[in-house]
Amino acid sequence: MSLEQRIEALKERHKALDAALEEEFSRPHPDDLEIHSLKKRKLQIKDEIASISTR
Repeated sequence: MSLEQRIEALKERHKALDAALEEEFSRPHPDDLEIHSLKKRKLQIKDEIASISTR
């Protein structure tokens, strides 16, 4: 997998987590632990993208 493909795959995962967060927030009683987990994973992906991009 090339560097560009890896970054694109990470961006897609980041978008999917965004959608999952929106879905969780739209529920009548959002699960705070799930929201925390999703946000943490999004941040990890963002950090990984930044790390790869600076190489």
